[in-house]
Amino acid sequence: MTEKKMNVESFNLDHTKVKAPYVRLADIKEGQNGDRIHKYDLRICQPNKEHMEMPALHSLEHLMAELSRNHTDKVVDISPMGCQTGFYIAMINHDDYDGVLAIIEQTLNDVLVATDVPACNEMQCGWAASHSLEGAQELARNLLAKRSEWTEVFA
Repeated sequence: MTEKKMNVESFNLDHTKVKAPYVRLADIKEGQNGDRIHKYDLRICQPNKEHMEMPALHSLEHLMAELSRNHTDKVVDISPMGCQTGFYIAMINHDDYDGVLAIIEQTLNDVLVATDVPACNEMQCGWAASHSLEGAQELARNLLAKRSEWTEVFA
């Protein structure tokens, strides 16, 4: 029996066939004026086998959102997946896959030397009590240790 095609690209991805960690181009949207948004799936944890703990995920989100913009002005958004297995990275007018990998790598290296989590306070964050710099750095360290595997999406 063929499954119905879903509107959300990731809902059509067979999560039992992927092998984390990886970075894959998940979607491209073109605007009326020719701008193109490239959405990348940065999968950190193996779906349905492991997940990031929320304080570490939350801090990694803050760190990546802030620090990635030191390397490019093409980042539109870095958003955590609700399943807690990765992030979506949206880039505008940036279709250089190897360049995206380099930006992610540079950003994760910045995370390793960070001394605090940006905007980790009640004025700038909606759940400031839920952060872990150490947890975010452990996620970054583990992801960087498997850098050579990022281009391999399927097992």
